[in-house]
Amino acid sequence: MKRFVGLILAAGMLAGCAAPVDDTPAPTPTSTTTTTTTSTTTTSTSKPEVDVREQVARMLMPGVVNYADAKAKLQAGVGGIFITSWADPNLLYQIEGLRKEIGRPFDVAIDFEGGRVQRFSEILGAHPSPRELAATMSVEQVEAKAYEIGKSLRAHGITVDFAPVIDVDGGGLEVVGDRSFSQDPRLAGDYGAAFARGLQSAGVQAVFKHYPGHGHASGDTHLGEAITPPLSQLFQHDLIPFEEAFAQAPDAAVMVGHMVVPGLGDGTTPASLNNHAYGLLRNHHNFHGTAYTDDLTGMAAISNTMSIEQAVPAALAAGADQALWSSASNVDAVIESCVQAVEAGQIPRSHLPQVG
Repeated sequence: MKRFVGLILAAGMLAGCAAPVDDTPAPTPTSTTTTTTTSTTTTSTSKPEVDVREQVARMLMPGVVNYADAKAKLQAGVGGIFITSWADPNLLYQIEGLRKEIGRPFDVAIDFEGGRVQRFSEILGAHPSPRELAATMSVEQVEAKAYEIGKSLRAHGITVDFAPVIDVDGGGLEVVGDRSFSQDPRLAGDYGAAFARGLQSAGVQAVFKHYPGHGHASGDTHLGEAITPPLSQLFQHDLIPFEEAFAQAPDAAVMVGHMVVPGLGDGTTPASLNNHAYGLLRNHHNFHGTAYTDDLTGMAAISNTMSIEQAVPAALAAGADQALWSSASNVDAVIESCVQAVEAGQIPRSHLPQVG
């Protein structure tokens, strides 16, 4: 726990530089014999004070289970909602009505990869796994298949798909397996980029996952801590698909996983809460899109050590653009924890989105 607190404090220190004070003396009047008083009317041109609560709320994407739950969280100000696998399927037919009632833009996200991770396939359609797609289709055909998937998602109000997985299989992890396009890192990147382009052609934001690579981690982050090979080895293998995919589908987003990466920062903080992971993403890969966290409540790699009120501000302080979680929570308490982190200088104000 200490390492996470230290991370937040470090982020605050980086953001705490104050502007220099102008200590130049005021000019001395050249004459005191005549004093003229002029009455003027001053019109304030200052902008209204920014609502920090509204800003941080836009950086949150909580899970929802039905229309009432989604409405309440959106009315609290969140920037998007995540349709969980246990949600009421009727919600997929109610998104347009929800948009009209809320009266402002917001994102609707889902996990839809094909194969064993395709939520509500009885409504959205059933499609082969990424492994099967790569084994039976060309890159161009996979792009067309993803466009087909994207059209179905968009028709049901979904704007963000947490897909494709571009982890490289080969580490023997069941959590990866056929969700990966290939054991060849370049093929994984090529097919992943094609899938992303197809989704985005249909008007759905694609999200590459799980940066910086889950394929050869020591375990499953759903179940507990998972440690990847050292960063130097990731550059030689697991990071290659991300480099390929970022170049070929530059408008896609990315999901940062909860893996611990030796050699990345302190080597003990999960990537999703590690400012060095976001620095690597932005500076080394020159990635300028949206960076989501992986689920901050439904995965033991985080939930074993942190509450949602601790994990969300830690992720935003580290550099995440959108904090994602699935489990039931008090969204107002999460927002308040983020506001406090901004006021304490832990989340830089420069990282907050413009609202209005």
